[in-house]
Amino acid sequence: MRGNHPPPGVSAAPVPSPLAPHSPRLSRTPRSQLEPPARAAALSARRPRDPPRAPPRPTMAAFAGAASGFRLVGHRQPPATLYTPAAKLFLSAAASRPPDAQTVAERLRAQKRDAKEEPVPANPVQRIVRDLKRSTQALQRVHPNVLAKVLSQGLLHQDKDLVVINKPYGVPVHGGPGVQLCISDVLPILAKRLRGHKAEPLHLCHRLDKETTGVMVLAWEKEIAHQVQELFKTRQVAKKYWAITVHVPTPAAGVVDIPIMEKEVQGQQRHHKMTLSPSYRTDNNGRVVKVRPCHQAHLAVTQYHVLSYAPSSALVELQPITGVKHQLRVHLSFGLDCPILGDHKYSDWNRLAPQKLSLGTLKKLGLQQSKARHIPLHLHARQLVLPALGSRKEDLSLVCKLPRFFVRSLSRLGLAIPSKDQKDEEGAGHLGAR
Repeated sequence: MRGNHPPPGVSAAPVPSPLAPHSPRLSRTPRSQLEPPARAAALSARRPRDPPRAPPRPTMAAFAGAASGFRLVGHRQPPATLYTPAAKLFLSAAASRPPDAQTVAERLRAQKRDAKEEPVPANPVQRIVRDLKRSTQALQRVHPNVLAKVLSQGLLHQDKDLVVINKPYGVPVHGGPGVQLCISDVLPILAKRLRGHKAEPLHLCHRLDKETTGVMVLAWEKEIAHQVQELFKTRQVAKKYWAITVHVPTPAAGVVDIPIMEKEVQGQQRHHKMTLSPSYRTDNNGRVVKVRPCHQAHLAVTQYHVLSYAPSSALVELQPITGVKHQLRVHLSFGLDCPILGDHKYSDWNRLAPQKLSLGTLKKLGLQQSKARHIPLHLHARQLVLPALGSRKEDLSLVCKLPRFFVRSLSRLGLAIPSKDQKDEEGAGHLGAR
């Protein structure tokens, strides 16, 4: 029949038996055999040849078999080749477990420490400047988790209502233009470190200046925070600050009661500063007369007491009765002519420049005037006394130890801490360590 004959050039393959394990498929005659010999030769010359195949790489099983002294069948390898030495090294490396996260973190920390290690400067002035930078700039550009860890390790007090921290130098309380890290940003992280991952963020109860260190109160509940803020507004919280001043206040104890207002400083560097707005002045005849108070001025009262003094500096205890912006710095600099050491803003009214110090003070500090800009502000929130609040039926006295740079400056300037306060300093150090 017509359909039973194969087309020309195609050979019929035998019908496979159903009992055969492998049934061959229908094979066709190559195209080169169907075409003329010349065309087939040309086509075969044009076709690119496949590159030679590389021998397959031995697998893990091949290495394992070679290591045990046996050759695996089915792998293309020379009959007399054994991989015993190489296989032992490969198996030992494969059998070792990869390093865990803690090991990797320790290696990275070691690498960072090695990278940050700098040679010790031979110049003593440069060594002092380096120490000042380390003690004041250590926490200004760190990760929020690092700052939260430092704050949790230096807690001054913690109960079910309040958390009291030791605010470090150079870290602002609130964010703003150019602020990379602030205390308010790490409050959720700090709360989780203290009470677990389900803890609600802590709340601020008051604020401190960026350059001020010391006691700072936080609250767990927003309602408790409002109650503490009301205590600060109604002046029921007793506050004590310590400051190192340039010059010695005269008299050694007293009260500065001069209103403060903000003014714009005219000149090449136009800027704003807080300044005094006195209610009295001296007329041409030398009589003290009262002047009309400025409606922009704020009532400001500061009580001070000299704890220790040297020929050109003093350790002063300050108790602000009111809470005006930069009140302590303005009263000391413009009211008593004793600016705080490291106060580069209020040491001179007309300009913003590093604080000018006497040769005697610079010699004691081991610095030059060109390096005075590195001196930090020596103002520390030493103590807070909170009245009874909530379930607490008695006052809460909180004392914070001095920062390291503050203690070094006291030693270099020859200023001693009173014996009574020295005991509080040691107790505050133990509390901060816990």
